[in-house]
Amino acid sequence: MKLGWFSRAAVALAASLLSVFAAAQTQPEAQTEGTGNLNIPIDVRFVGNTQPGVRKATAIVNGYVITESDIDHRLALIVASNRIELPPEELQRVRAQVLRNLIDETLQIQAATQQEISVSDNDVNQYYSRFAQGSNRTAEEMSAYLRSIGSSDESLKRQIRGELSWQRVQRRQIEPFVTVGDEEVQAVIDRLNASRGTSEFHVAEIYLSATPETATEARANATRIVQQVRAGASFAAYARQFSEATTAAVGGDLGWVRGEQLPQELSAVVQEMPVGAISDPIQVSGGYSVVALVDKRQILVADPRDAVLSLMQMSIAMPAGTSADQAQGRAQQLAQATQSMGGCGNAAQTAQTIGAELISNDQVRVRELPPALQQTLLNLSIGQASPPFGSAERISVLVLCGRDDPQQASGPSFDQVYAQLNEERVSRRAQRYLRDLRRDAVVDYR
Repeated sequence: MKLGWFSRAAVALAASLLSVFAAAQTQPEAQTEGTGNLNIPIDVRFVGNTQPGVRKATAIVNGYVITESDIDHRLALIVASNRIELPPEELQRVRAQVLRNLIDETLQIQAATQQEISVSDNDVNQYYSRFAQGSNRTAEEMSAYLRSIGSSDESLKRQIRGELSWQRVQRRQIEPFVTVGDEEVQAVIDRLNASRGTSEFHVAEIYLSATPETATEARANATRIVQQVRAGASFAAYARQFSEATTAAVGGDLGWVRGEQLPQELSAVVQEMPVGAISDPIQVSGGYSVVALVDKRQILVADPRDAVLSLMQMSIAMPAGTSADQAQGRAQQLAQATQSMGGCGNAAQTAQTIGAELISNDQVRVRELPPALQQTLLNLSIGQASPPFGSAERISVLVLCGRDDPQQASGPSFDQVYAQLNEERVSRRAQRYLRDLRRDAVVDYR
């Protein structure tokens, strides 16, 4: 939702209205007959846009008009998806970035049309329905939700059309000209085997291109993105909207990579980052990158965090008005009960005795748990419980009922390495192709 901001046009309109109102205080207006108490003057003077149903063009890209309404709808979607309130000055900067994204999106769709690559309405609607299902909504409910936040299904479908068009352009115009030799793939596999025990990183990236003339602005934009993500915004959502790499469609996810597979500038930073951290803007060839370290592991070494646990969670709800001392007492009661109950076989009886809720799950991967709990649970023996954790509303413990340790890790297959090398080269060519499209485009800003 757009909260608490006015565009420059809105401010100008407000000033015009104030001047009209001031004039109204100094001279009477002639009224029309038959208008009752509507107070409509005979000399009607329109203020601002004289066609309220038409939004003026902001940019015309090779003949295609991008309107203020297009920007408003996409901006509303970004703000809502990140669940944050942006200050007015930041909103204006994001608005400018949205316009750049819409221009790129238009160029991608036009490139597909020029190559006679079609994306049918049925293709778009099917993707839209799957997207809605991922949010536990029907397509109709998603459309209603988008309207409620000031966006529209047309805006989201336009973005989907752009992504599908660009994917198909790459398959036809780029992928056939990318080659990966068997010797290259085998060389990577050999390096992996030689690197057994060294670190591998799960990385996500937001890439903003820059020229020497635009480097300052690009870095400032990257810095603002970092600030918003660290404040709680979704990295994946920002990557989808702002990243100029082909991984934008998957939230910037690069997957698992070794340090030497990344550009040197990124590799040096990633290897020093803790899991879950977001980097400052990093200057790379052609622009700036912001990276997030999702996870890390050792190459071809079984990771204890891949163990699958059988857990029981015992929780006590705290009634409203519970004091800190009372909550502490209940937490101690829960800890003592679970430590002395003799394992999971007595969990149901213990929960009933102390008035706790009991939930079990036999397929919990340690890696998927919050970092603060991972090592705690790995140090437990069967039948032991974690220390109490939670909030003023609910205190819980986890009881370890079983553990399946991971088998020795095996290296990636030939096909997996081939696919990764191919994707990296397609991504680089796609970026160059998009830069060429921008260079050759006729863009008329209004």
